[in-house]
Amino acid sequence: MNISDIERQFLSAAKNSDLTKVKYYFDLGANINSTDKNFKTSILIATELNNVEMVRWLVQEGAEIDFIKKPDGTIDNTPFLYAGANGLDDILDILIPQKPDVNILNGYGGNALIPACEKGFVNTVKKLLENTNVDVNSVNNLGLTALLEAIILGNGAISHQQIIKLLLKHGANSNIGDSDGVLPITHARKKGFKEIVDILETI
Repeated sequence: MNISDIERQFLSAAKNSDLTKVKYYFDLGANINSTDKNFKTSILIATELNNVEMVRWLVQEGAEIDFIKKPDGTIDNTPFLYAGANGLDDILDILIPQKPDVNILNGYGGNALIPACEKGFVNTVKKLLENTNVDVNSVNNLGLTALLEAIILGNGAISHQQIIKLLLKHGANSNIGDSDGVLPITHARKKGFKEIVDILETI
């Protein structure tokens, strides 16, 4: 079996969540940072499967946690971006101490914080704000900050109210409008989110 065959088996084992076989093919010489046809590394595959045990082992063995460019330069998810966007807090607990590059952006030009806010992942947002230097006022390609996404794409429920309080506590600028200049409080009023309007009016 040549090295390319070993690495194919290594990545296949990762996709099957078979840590025993992942270790076996690694011991045979598989490059831990090898990629599949979609340019995904084993640690990104394991993250997408929320396989905490495998992610922990891969990190311990030196897997690259930051972005590896595709040949055409397209930005894809890193494990950190994926875990943040999908509320995978146990995996974030493994990745954050490794100092991932929080300035790498996803295909929408956003950092890990923005989709976490949109989806209402309170614990994830708190973890990112308190344990990394992620930019709370970063603007994605849609012209939206984390604060704007939490309002425009959120449902105004308690989880999004808590997220907005966290964002403001950590320096979110409520005077940054969307690409048309519409402010967060204006969006909140349009959507009838009274509690969020009240939060924004008190700052």
